[in-house]
Amino acid sequence: MTETDPSATERLEVTPPHRELLDQVLDKWSLEVLNTLCERPSRFNELRQAIPAVSQKSLSATLRRLERNGIVERRVLATRPVAVEYGITPLGKTLRSPVDALLEWADRHLAAVEAARRQYDEVSAPRFSLPGRHTP
Repeated sequence: MTETDPSATERLEVTPPHRELLDQVLDKWSLEVLNTLCERPSRFNELRQAIPAVSQKSLSATLRRLERNGIVERRVLATRPVAVEYGITPLGKTLRSPVDALLEWADRHLAAVEAARRQYDEVSAPRFSLPGRHTP
């Protein structure tokens, strides 16, 4: 990959720990959870309602993963019955700017990416041939 910023003096290396962390905090459901929790802390069922496509199992796993990484905190509320609320941690709030930058990039370049996909699919579409005949 070539340098895109001539002022950059260090080369960023993507190591296995980087990949693991980014996989865990920037996956499909994590982004949805973070987006919801950036608005306000929420209980589990409020998150399920805000993200209707996520299963209970996937939401639980996502929350545990984000909590383990210090991005989300789980608070037990002193209510009857006892309730649990999830909120963004100070560390989690630091993700807002880079995620917003990625979303801006995606928004700005989505049409070009979709055009590239269509072009690739047209060129790479499987070709069907009759048995015994070779199609280049």
